[in-house]
Amino acid sequence: MIPLIFDIKRYAISDGPGIRIAIYFKGCPLRCAWCHNPESQSPKVQKMYTANKCIGAQDCIEVCPEDALTLTPDGIVTDSEKCTLCGLCADACPTKAIEMSGKLYSPEELLELIERERIHFEHSNGGVTFSGGEPLMYPDFLLEMLKICGEHGLHRAVDTCGYAPTKTLLEVVKHTDLFLYDLKLMDPVQHKKWTGKDNKLILENLVKLAETGANINIRIPFIKNVNTFEPEVMKIAEFIASLPGEKPLVNILPYHNIATGKYKKLEMEYNKGEMNEPSEDDIQRAIDIFKSTGLDVEIGG
Repeated sequence: MIPLIFDIKRYAISDGPGIRIAIYFKGCPLRCAWCHNPESQSPKVQKMYTANKCIGAQDCIEVCPEDALTLTPDGIVTDSEKCTLCGLCADACPTKAIEMSGKLYSPEELLELIERERIHFEHSNGGVTFSGGEPLMYPDFLLEMLKICGEHGLHRAVDTCGYAPTKTLLEVVKHTDLFLYDLKLMDPVQHKKWTGKDNKLILENLVKLAETGANINIRIPFIKNVNTFEPEVMKIAEFIASLPGEKPLVNILPYHNIATGKYKKLEMEYNKGEMNEPSEDDIQRAIDIFKSTGLDVEIGG
């Protein structure tokens, strides 16, 4: 199965060491309430519309072969039953008010894009990061890219939520230099509430991964009223500290409510609910807890 790519971020500095190129696969098994890339969730092509960019040029309406678009006082409206997501409207839009999320690339095309950034990698000890969505949803394609990058001497990182077959993870580890492993909650009921899945497989996979001696960074999205409670932070810290092998670096990623515009573009509802940004006290308390269990911790990354 070949993944759609929804973004390619050059000069990325928060997706592993050094300056990197980050390639984002479309499709994810989780539905995290705080997801800041909602276009990553569906594995299919999606149309995104930004009303305040629209100048009413109507080029999109003229090129649509299905007559699926209408100009209204609120902007362009798409009839989803007629629209085939061909993308002609996005190509015709002079202001990019309409965009298509999701594009197919061959391994050769991706390698060409990656190689263009090599000078940045060499000067910063950077490399390529495969992210998402969830790249482990596409094991054959991911493994092919990891092997190609390895043959070209490129540092390879995989950013994963860990919700994937263990067999896949253990095959990917053979061709990966660094895992950026998301850990959200220890409580399985709360994990399912906030992400749509319980965390049994995620935790089991993290233990299996650590047993291989893999290089792992644990990344924790830190959200007020979700996982900032002291008992929950302590459980997370104790679990990470108990992992076999060298203790992984912990990156705390404070929640920011910055993705609402993307949800609007996709005509998806963003229910902020109880979620909020953690306070400085919340963050400092978490840092102290992680350090008390012998873990190194950084904010961001």
